[in-house]
Amino acid sequence: MAFPTGSVTTDNLDASTDSPATARADLLLAVQKLNDIVASYDSADGICALDTNGLVVNTKLPDTHISSSGNNLTLTPNTGVVKVNNLVELTPRTQAQLEALTGVVGQVAYCSDGDGTDPCLAVYNGTAWKKVVLGATID
Repeated sequence: MAFPTGSVTTDNLDASTDSPATARADLLLAVQKLNDIVASYDSADGICALDTNGLVVNTKLPDTHISSSGNNLTLTPNTGVVKVNNLVELTPRTQAQLEALTGVVGQVAYCSDGDGTDPCLAVYNGTAWKKVVLGATID
């Protein structure tokens, strides 16, 4: 069910001289729209169910978030810390791909051919991508 759109006119409801008979159609439409809103609870294109804290439950959130506006997807927690409970997966980029980017200071990338063959991490310092060499294999 699609969430109701459009407004209900109050032309026949806002003056003490308005006739109840004239207002009947407007009142009926308002009640029908209200019933549509109630029926849309926790359904597609409806009102989202919230938990006891007034937050959207995580099972209702998509697994993938894509910025459809063409802008970066930004996380800005009040604490200043973004906590990732598991792994971060960076899409491998070649040196050529990184050098073709207009980097922003502090960006981190996984470079698949950091010294021509071996992968490394790379950090943009404002003028160039700097290599962070990966060390020995963990034991």
